[in-house]
Amino acid sequence: MLPNRKRRQTAIACLLAAAGLLAVAEAGAHVYFGWGEDGEPVYTDRPLPGFVLFLDGAEPPSYPGSQRQTSQGHRAAMRKYSAQIAAIAAEQGLAPELLHAVVQVESGYDASAVSPKGAVGLMQLMPSTARRLGVQERTDALANLRGGARYLRELLALFGGDLRLALAAYNAGPAAVERHARRIPPFPETISYVQEVMRRFELLTNRR
Repeated sequence: MLPNRKRRQTAIACLLAAAGLLAVAEAGAHVYFGWGEDGEPVYTDRPLPGFVLFLDGAEPPSYPGSQRQTSQGHRAAMRKYSAQIAAIAAEQGLAPELLHAVVQVESGYDASAVSPKGAVGLMQLMPSTARRLGVQERTDALANLRGGARYLRELLALFGGDLRLALAAYNAGPAAVERHARRIPPFPETISYVQEVMRRFELLTNRR
């Protein structure tokens, strides 16, 4: 992970770059969106491989967390946590396929995964969220799964059972969803995240 000062500098640079690119777009040029090697969103005026047009309504490319494992390693990890996920899903009244989909996109079943923003573990819990949920060790797979599942259940209750809004809130925070009139916030990362989790949830459900 980058030091806090470095992360702030990087974030500011990205914001300035995005603002500059939006000004370019208003002048008639195109802005492209994609994911950097560190999992951070990247905006550019060049059509790089895997990037999509940002301002024409095109779907964002797949969220990077879903690409952390090879298919063979992914299946092995899925089997490793299958019993735990099934038990926790039953505790929280959630479909196990939903928890699998979230874990796949969040961490690729890597219990030690750490995001550039400081989220940790299978369900990528932030420090403040983990504390509120009583998760003392975020790399503890069982505790992380249980805390993330409880948080997801809370978000579903908060947003009237709307799974897409709950997933958007899991990614961007419930306040962001509320600020945007209880709609999915127009953040490329969040839009891509919701699409990717829903896609995987549907695939896993259809495999029953």
